[in-house]
Amino acid sequence: MSGEFTLVVIVVAVALAFDVINGFHDSANSIATVVSTRVLTPRNAVMWAAFFNFIAMFVFAPKVADTVSKIVKVIPGDPVYIWVVLAGLIGAIVWDLITWWFGLPTSSSHALIGGFAGAGVAHAGWDILNWDKIVKTIEFIPLAPLMGMLLAFMLMVGVYWLFRNFRPMAVDRLFRRAQLFSAAAYSLGHGGNDAQKTMGIIVALLVASGHLPKDVELSLGDSSTLWIILSCHVAMAIGTALGGWRIVRTMGMKITKLKPVGGFCAETAGAATLFIATQSGIPVSTTHTITGSIIGVGATTKLSTIRWGIARRIVWAWLLTIPMSALVSALCFGLIKLFHPAI
Repeated sequence: MSGEFTLVVIVVAVALAFDVINGFHDSANSIATVVSTRVLTPRNAVMWAAFFNFIAMFVFAPKVADTVSKIVKVIPGDPVYIWVVLAGLIGAIVWDLITWWFGLPTSSSHALIGGFAGAGVAHAGWDILNWDKIVKTIEFIPLAPLMGMLLAFMLMVGVYWLFRNFRPMAVDRLFRRAQLFSAAAYSLGHGGNDAQKTMGIIVALLVASGHLPKDVELSLGDSSTLWIILSCHVAMAIGTALGGWRIVRTMGMKITKLKPVGGFCAETAGAATLFIATQSGIPVSTTHTITGSIIGVGATTKLSTIRWGIARRIVWAWLLTIPMSALVSALCFGLIKLFHPAI
């Protein structure tokens, strides 16, 4: 086994480890509302979410993976880009673990994109970036939570009007059942968008190493790409099943107090936003999306019920994610060059 092939195998393993951490870090996005409303126990909630994370590969075309694989202009057959991908993954993982430790629901998606871009710039300067892909991603940093917020607000107002003559206990009982479906829909969107980001990174790696052609298209019917799709969704589901309880507390319990009807509206609005983005090939933050949706639900009662101090900390973490993960990845690439001068 050649040294280059061994390195490719190691980087694929690191990418899948990132996917597990992504699922672990973002499990709160899928389960926070359904746990905080006590519709499901934490254990049952993570298994429910993990299942729908996995089957998302049968629902969504890999358009997000295509976008992510082209963030950096990879030269086919150039082994230096293998190190670029590795440094990008390390930067994203380090930033994810730092924010997980402090209980901040930052975006694993933006950490990955920032890391990949930062390592690429450290290697070949700003011209290496495909700016149309970067701009599309950055545009949705504010758009995804705003879409989730607006949809959740409208849905909550509509539900209040439709069920205004129902007894509160009856509404609560109905939406406890309905929240199982909304949580499933959100987990489906989460798996569809997030697992594809790691798929895109692996595609970029294999194009750089010459194992895949530049114009490759991921497909379940192609044996050369089936393993990429399957392994990324399995890794995402495993990570979600492990759970990330620090962030669950922030997302489901600290931003605003939710009832089953509110959890249903937040999850449904978040799922709709993710479905639209994934079908459009846009890598969005599932964290941003569900946070906006939860705030939209809280805004239908009193804005004072939203804990804006927590929300401000989350926003700061969002703003810092791409530049900080890019910086960490650039430093990682610099260290690699220090010990591997031939790069």
